[in-house]
Amino acid sequence: MTQDASPRLAIIGGGPAGLMAAEAACVAGIEVDLYDAMGSVGRKFLLAGKGGLNLTHGEPFARFIERYGERRDEIARWLRAFDADALRDWARGLGVETFVGSSGRVFPADMKAAPLLRRWLHRLRTSGVAFHMHHCWLGWAGDDGLRFATPEGERIVTADAVVLAPGGASWPRLGSDGAWVAPLRDAGVDIAPLQSANCGFEIAWSEHLRTRFAGLPLKSVAAHWSDRHGVAQSRQGECVLSEYGIEGSLVYAIGADLRERIARDGEAILHLDLAPGITQAALAERLAAPRGKHSLGDWLRRRVHLDAAKCALVFEAAGKAALADPTALAARIKALPLALRAPRPLAEVISTAGGVRLEALDEHLMLRARPGTFCAGEMLDWEAPTGGYLLTACFASGLLAGRGAARWLQR
Repeated sequence: MTQDASPRLAIIGGGPAGLMAAEAACVAGIEVDLYDAMGSVGRKFLLAGKGGLNLTHGEPFARFIERYGERRDEIARWLRAFDADALRDWARGLGVETFVGSSGRVFPADMKAAPLLRRWLHRLRTSGVAFHMHHCWLGWAGDDGLRFATPEGERIVTADAVVLAPGGASWPRLGSDGAWVAPLRDAGVDIAPLQSANCGFEIAWSEHLRTRFAGLPLKSVAAHWSDRHGVAQSRQGECVLSEYGIEGSLVYAIGADLRERIARDGEAILHLDLAPGITQAALAERLAAPRGKHSLGDWLRRRVHLDAAKCALVFEAAGKAALADPTALAARIKALPLALRAPRPLAEVISTAGGVRLEALDEHLMLRARPGTFCAGEMLDWEAPTGGYLLTACFASGLLAGRGAARWLQR
């Protein structure tokens, strides 16, 4: 075991929150050491940008903050210091222009994450940030010692202030494994259980649907469900049939309510309107026309314009009686019930809910139970859907924690 003395700020975690905390502290004149368990930083950030980096969203601020659900008031305070426009300006400062897509999502002009990350890391290194890879944080040693597992054995580093930004518990192979929960709980920090967020949900499909239709998209559907308070909700969007159930942006956006219903009732009933552009009465009238020699599947495609995925769902969930009755079939198409049994496991979801409760932190994101230690990013108890909301709040929380740590060190 070796022991080092370091009067510098230690940041644990090299994702967007940790890197932004490092930048904020550097701007304030603080020297920074950044530690990460992996061999390079930003791995989950790069994965998020594999199909096009959705950096943030272009919708108005008042609607933007509604995406954070029950934590919107707290996160609105973060975003007032660093909102979507500020994030786009920051990227421009790195030489990366952005554009707003047709859905309102904001992307780099080249759609890629790697060029932005490379430029950012170059600026951080030029500013003096020291990066220490293959340093897995194990917890504290005494009042100000940080224990790390390294390839050379355990190492203890002392620091005057710490920013923890190790991520949640999704995609552990990229470094976010939730191992930080135990040392924080031992330190008396109040932590909400980690749960799956931005994830698919399991449905007991028939073998026929699972093997023939998994992977097909469900475009232009409307979801109807009851939220965690029992209030009826609806939302239009797209999702995807999967081998285990259903996934995609529409499901991610309402996943918190579905997860809570499953936890309370053992399942969540989601109704899908497969033809949101037509009324139930008009649908029944179309289906009542004589279909002659056409099969029912062909008739649904011709008369109602249902594609293969939607037809598969109708045959899966409608039942023989409904299939034979145009009025009942129209009702099923407009409100097809799906019984969701469970969210997917933590290790394969996009992000996690739960974590360090915001009540355990002060306005600078410093732990009340451990002064001088700040927390940022996905390890905190909040969640947001995909669409740029998750990334934006991670950046904003990192900025707030980095500034808070600098203020603490400069007192």
